[in-house]
Amino acid sequence: MLERAQEPFEFCCCIELRQMLGLKAETEKELAGLIQQVPLDSIYYHTCSLLIRHRYRAGTFSNDFATWLAVQVGDRVLGERLAVLDPFSFDTLVDLRDEIVSIIDSHLKSIVVVPRVVYGESFNFVQSRIVAVPAGMVAHTLEEFRQAVSEIDDRTIYYHTLEARVRRKHRQNDFSAWLRDRLSLPALAARIEALNPFTGGLEWVRIQMLASCDQVLIQGRDL
Repeated sequence: MLERAQEPFEFCCCIELRQMLGLKAETEKELAGLIQQVPLDSIYYHTCSLLIRHRYRAGTFSNDFATWLAVQVGDRVLGERLAVLDPFSFDTLVDLRDEIVSIIDSHLKSIVVVPRVVYGESFNFVQSRIVAVPAGMVAHTLEEFRQAVSEIDDRTIYYHTLEARVRRKHRQNDFSAWLRDRLSLPALAARIEALNPFTGGLEWVRIQMLASCDQVLIQGRDL
């Protein structure tokens, strides 16, 4: 365990830039077809980046597809099947897209009439890109890191956890990589790496990170 890192952790916040694609679905079959066609940035928007728009985990329906099917189409069976998908558990967005389409196709084969919107709203596809913005905070020590984590915006947690893994293709989230490589805290890094934002939301990740840092600071050694 090093007292002070030579290379500080530089915290970044992020801004989500959104774009309507002009594509919409009225039926479940149309939804599946368009999910296969739209850019992966749209799959990302309707699944991963939901956490930016909802500080806490979005209740029963953890992605926009599940919410639309259950609420607007009225197909709670399919909505609930999609709701349990954890975007964090897929290696790539292609894998996530394939699983969503597979679930919808399987459901359609089990029914006679294709469900559609009658009184509700169409599903409008959106895509987004994440732009990093310096948060104006750096940490050289675990104490400074812990203090910064207690103060940063939720979008900063999102950028260094989800965005790092899903879009920037890092093998670890940014927090874990720095704690392991710069402060020689592999056990603490492993615990923070295991935190899944879709389990309890970004604020839950913050609380767990603070508790883990406090354990090390109190004990004076990596636990």
